[in-house]
Amino acid sequence: MIKILASDGMEKGAVAALEAKGCQVDQQFYDPEALKEAVKNYDVLVVRSATKVRVPHIDAAKEAGKLKLVIRGGVGVDNIDVKYAEENGITVRNTPRASSQSVAELAMGHMFACARFLSIAGHTMREDKWEKKAYAKGIELQGKTLGIIGFGRIGQHLGVMAKAIGMKVVAFDIFHIPGIEEQLGINYVEMDELLKESDFISVHAPAVDGGAIINADTIAKMKDGVCIINTSRGANLDEGALLAALESGKVRAAGLDVYASEPAQNKALYSHPMVSCTPHIGASTVEAQKRIGQEIVDIITKQFNL
Repeated sequence: MIKILASDGMEKGAVAALEAKGCQVDQQFYDPEALKEAVKNYDVLVVRSATKVRVPHIDAAKEAGKLKLVIRGGVGVDNIDVKYAEENGITVRNTPRASSQSVAELAMGHMFACARFLSIAGHTMREDKWEKKAYAKGIELQGKTLGIIGFGRIGQHLGVMAKAIGMKVVAFDIFHIPGIEEQLGINYVEMDELLKESDFISVHAPAVDGGAIINADTIAKMKDGVCIINTSRGANLDEGALLAALESGKVRAAGLDVYASEPAQNKALYSHPMVSCTPHIGASTVEAQKRIGQEIVDIITKQFNL
């Protein structure tokens, strides 16, 4: 029997499908220390973003010799020490296609919130306030330029949606996908050009070594009144630099779904009236979770010839 630990939970349809194939699926979150013992008892570890799979967990799994596969139910794998796992005979997979549309739609939602005060205006109404004049200077997305940093599946989905409502879209990525510019009608540009020309900037890059992509230096190169969206990784944005830019007016507004620490600790940032914030729910749609679950089932089925 294949034993699977879903430490951050799993969609019920996927659980049922795996159990129908004779697998045992346990849904239980473990703190980092307890996880070192737990992984010794399973063939597969399925995580989302809450569980971190680091060297000590891999060492413990290697000692027991049972764990063969780690799956990240989502796009990035930066919460897993991938290279070390694979060097020790543990395969690491993710589900890159499943949540792209959901994350892109959330990014678009934050763009509308930044443009039209949706977050703060709704909040003040729940305080029995009618501040129509305070929020009379909204802006339209049509005709504005959206710069997408990181032009993988999520960035592409967002670009298509933005073009559909009349935005000009440009993209920066260190990797250029052949033919994608002609296919989508969205051009790659250099980073400095994107920063200079964009009215909205949305980040969809993995966390990389070298510090935050959005920092004091890159913000200084942006248009006055720019709106910044981050639904990628908290490490991609310098929260102190963003807060200072919001206070100065250099940045009009920000839409955030990810944070330097989670749960979010920077109350001055997430409670700022010009910040639209959500608690890391980019992939949290019914549809995305079903797709993620199906991809997990497919990966496990192929790995163990079920």
